[in-house]
Amino acid sequence: MIIDGSDKILGRLASFAAKRALDGEEIVILNCENIVVSSTKEFLLDHYKQRIDRGHPYHGPFFPKLPDRIVKRTIRGMLPYKKERGRNAFKKVKCYLGIPSEYKGKEFEKAKIADTTKYRTLNYLKLSRISEHLGKKI
Repeated sequence: MIIDGSDKILGRLASFAAKRALDGEEIVILNCENIVVSSTKEFLLDHYKQRIDRGHPYHGPFFPKLPDRIVKRTIRGMLPYKKERGRNAFKKVKCYLGIPSEYKGKEFEKAKIADTTKYRTLNYLKLSRISEHLGKKI
């Protein structure tokens, strides 16, 4: 299943992808930099900065800064990744920035449950903005 992540809510998309991965499907999420996290700007930037600063720089815990890795980490949190079933499901999840050449021209499935069209407020940030605040390096 190939999912376009543009204007999708992160938590809802992650739970949708986790359920499908546990069912045995291959999940590919494209355009991870355009995924939306809903809350106020100040809260989100402080929350993700606190996650980066937690722990020791050499010993962890480590938190990703790139949008595709943040999405994958969020999906991992919704899987029982310490058990074999969860590890196997997590291996079936792929996340990409933009659209790689191998997926151009293919049909994308829309996860309607994660769409922002029903979202009534403007309190959200895209993962690209959060990653810039965290100091991403590409």
